[in-house]
Amino acid sequence: MAFDFATPIERRHPLGGYSSKKWHRYGGEVLPLWVADMDFRSPPAVIEALTRRVEHGVFGYAYAPADLAGVLCDWSLAHYGWAIEPEWQQWLPGVVPALHLACMALTEPGDGVLTVTPIYPPFLDVARHTGRLAQQAALAPPEATGEGWRLDIAALQAAITPQTRLLLWCQPHNPTGRVWRDDELAGLAELVVRHDLYVVSDELHCDLLLDAGARHRPLAAAYPELAARTVTLWAPSKTFNLAGLSTACAIISDPVLRKRFSTAAAGLLPECNVLGMEAAKAAYAEGEPWRQALLETLRGHRARIAAYVARWPGVTMSTPEATYLAWLDMRDAGLGDSPQQALLARAGVALSDGADFASPGFVRLNFGTTAAQLDAALERMDALLKGEGQA
Repeated sequence: MAFDFATPIERRHPLGGYSSKKWHRYGGEVLPLWVADMDFRSPPAVIEALTRRVEHGVFGYAYAPADLAGVLCDWSLAHYGWAIEPEWQQWLPGVVPALHLACMALTEPGDGVLTVTPIYPPFLDVARHTGRLAQQAALAPPEATGEGWRLDIAALQAAITPQTRLLLWCQPHNPTGRVWRDDELAGLAELVVRHDLYVVSDELHCDLLLDAGARHRPLAAAYPELAARTVTLWAPSKTFNLAGLSTACAIISDPVLRKRFSTAAAGLLPECNVLGMEAAKAAYAEGEPWRQALLETLRGHRARIAAYVARWPGVTMSTPEATYLAWLDMRDAGLGDSPQQALLARAGVALSDGADFASPGFVRLNFGTTAAQLDAALERMDALLKGEGQA
């Protein structure tokens, strides 16, 4: 079956006035390549499943259906070799709430919550929002490693204190696109066990590995000694472009940990989204051909960005191994303290500001869009970065 990833879909001024945070935040003629939702229609199987559910006409409270749990078990075994059980699954309305919920369930006020930077901005908010102590360790940057971003085990060890109780982990990594290597994960696992930490492993981009033959290893599956202290977060939102349906799953094998998590959620989170659960079920059961076509499209877009970056003075990028996100170092591009603001004001291209990820001078570019829209944005950036747009 052929899938259309080339035809632009009107999201700025659509019929019916459908809201789009991505397209409406900046307005005008700005081209938005920032927040991580894609400009592609979701898989046909998902749209058909939603149509059938809407035709039912009643949208009351619901449990996560058994067949949804079953298709996620099948997906996990087929793609990751991880035999998860239905009772391990805690379906909930989104991963960001799950990060906060896990922090409240597994730590006490004043405990340390550690993450590595740069990192997806909500990770940086969890400790502040929950009255915990924010702790950070920096990744080793490409200029230090000579081979791209790396987990700095020594820096991570140095950041751990007697107060540290929880590690917020992201794999594949947002924003750098890293797929962590076995030696990095083994070092991480040893530290977690030695310091008796809990781990929340955000693995939302695990179905978007771009290199041929690459295979995701869930942290709790790769290191069984971590299973009893790990909450794994999955969702169909990034892979199948279902972010607005607010459906995610916490996978927790340990029954004590699972009870603590569910108890903390009581009264704080709404019921699962009935349409989101139908979409998730269809995506995991029938979305694999669409996913494979998407990956091929994203590989082409990644190559297109790399070709442009290679000719931009003062701009570098470590090629993302996963996700549809490119992490660009623009500290030497001559765009001032905020390259994101310069690109917005002078090129009409909206990217995510690296300062929000604890890395000023960087920008994150979302290439989950059509080739036409991506090329239009890259051409605008090219004019500025090659000097043609200088005042």
